[in-house]
Amino acid sequence: MIRSGYVWFMGQPSEEAIRQDELCNRNMCCLANNFIDFGFTVLMDTVLADLSELDFFIALMSPRPVRLVILDPGIEACKSRNAGRGPEDRFAFDGYERLDADMRREFGDIGWWLDTSALTADQTAGRLATDVASRSSALLPGWNSWLRQLHDV
Repeated sequence: MIRSGYVWFMGQPSEEAIRQDELCNRNMCCLANNFIDFGFTVLMDTVLADLSELDFFIALMSPRPVRLVILDPGIEACKSRNAGRGPEDRFAFDGYERLDADMRREFGDIGWWLDTSALTADQTAGRLATDVASRSSALLPGWNSWLRQLHDV
């Protein structure tokens, strides 16, 4: 828990927001790695905006398998769900269209795009538990793809 100096990932100063976001991502991956190493199946709920951030996660998780699932309820459902949250859980964000366009451009056909617009949180979790292995492949780290190609791996 941060007692002072916390900066939201879209907050100011920008350099500190980026630094704290990276620290959060590193900590999430370390915690996930520990659970995986003890035999647990881990689902990480976060927003990855582009391939470089995905590659960062994959590198931090390596050599453990990583699968990408994009929960895709659509922009209107996201706005509605956020508006329906209590004031303490609601967040100020007006970049839905840009984030959606960026993710579609960056991730395209990578991973599993799961339409959750008509699903509850429990139903979404159920779909993830039963279908993720058949709907998405384990991703390899992009940071060493040239070496993998050299060795034909």
